[in-house]
Amino acid sequence: MKKIEAIIKPFKLDEVKEALIEIGITGITIEEVQGFGRQKGHTELYRGAEYQVDFIPKIKVTLVIPKEKLDETVKTIINSARTGKIGDGKIFVSSIEESYRIRTGEKGIESLI
Repeated sequence: MKKIEAIIKPFKLDEVKEALIEIGITGITIEEVQGFGRQKGHTELYRGAEYQVDFIPKIKVTLVIPKEKLDETVKTIINSARTGKIGDGKIFVSSIEESYRIRTGEKGIESLI
């Protein structure tokens, strides 16, 4: 099994979710996060005063999938989250040793389906 963590722009969440559902991915978790990379924040104006916003709001999408679906899932996230502009985000992939469904006690791939 593989765990995918994708950091995306907030307005792309619905598009990413719909694209994942289309390829059969039904379980995702999201978190509102903040961070910066090459963007290094931006300047905003509030009541006539300029101030620096160091951390940009992002959405972290987390999903655990069978390893056979990894390439298709990553391509789907990239295609649906991409704007072509700086700050589109990152995808991190890691291995999962085991998973369990709490309600039934199922483990492994069966716990994901």
